[in-house]
Amino acid sequence: MNRPTAKRALGFLTVIGVFAAFAVPASASTNCDGQAVSKPFAPWLDFANYTMPGDGSFEAGAAGWQLDRASVVAENEPFAVHGAGDSRALKLPAGGSAVSTPICIGLGHPTLRFFARSSTTLTLSTLRVDVRFQDALGNQRALPVGVVLPGSRWQPTLPLPVVVNLLSLLPGGPSEVRLAFTPVGSATWWIDDVYVDPKARN
Repeated sequence: MNRPTAKRALGFLTVIGVFAAFAVPASASTNCDGQAVSKPFAPWLDFANYTMPGDGSFEAGAAGWQLDRASVVAENEPFAVHGAGDSRALKLPAGGSAVSTPICIGLGHPTLRFFARSSTTLTLSTLRVDVRFQDALGNQRALPVGVVLPGSRWQPTLPLPVVVNLLSLLPGGPSEVRLAFTPVGSATWWIDDVYVDPKARN
C-alpha cells in the first residue's frame, strides 16, 4: 500500500473509531421499523433490499418533496422496477434542485440508488447528490455523497454511500435525512425510483 493510500485508510479508520467511541445501542438511534423493502436492482445483480422515501417514484406528483424549478413529467424509467403502471419521473433543469421527503436512516442504510438520464453527455454536466440532516446541536447540515455522470439513456446509478448513517451511532445523531439532487452544469436531468438500501435487513 502506497503512502497516500495508507494515510487515507488511517484517516477513515480514525473516523470510525471516533464514532465507535460514542456509540449507543442501535435500538436507541437506528430503529427504522415499518419500512417496506424490495429488490429493485436485482436485474443488475444487486440483490440487496431497498426502501423508498415518500413518493420516490413520483407517481403522486412528488408529494412532500421540495422542488425548485423541478417538475413531475409524463415519463418513466423503462425498467418499471417500482410498478408496471408507473408513468412519471422528475425533471431537473439546470439551476434547479429537488429535496426528498424525510427518511429514517441508521447503520443499516449504507447506500442509495436511483435511475437517471441527462440531456447531454458532456462530462462537466453532472448531477450532485447530497444528504441533508440536522446534527446533535440542531444545526442543518448538507453532506455531498456523490455525483452521477451524464448519459442520454435511462440507467440505474451506481450505489452512492449515505455516509451520514454513521452519525446515528452518536448520542443525538440524525435519525431522519433528506436526499438532495442538484444539476451541475448546463444539462437537464430526469430521475426516477429513488431507493435507499437498509442492508441490515437483508
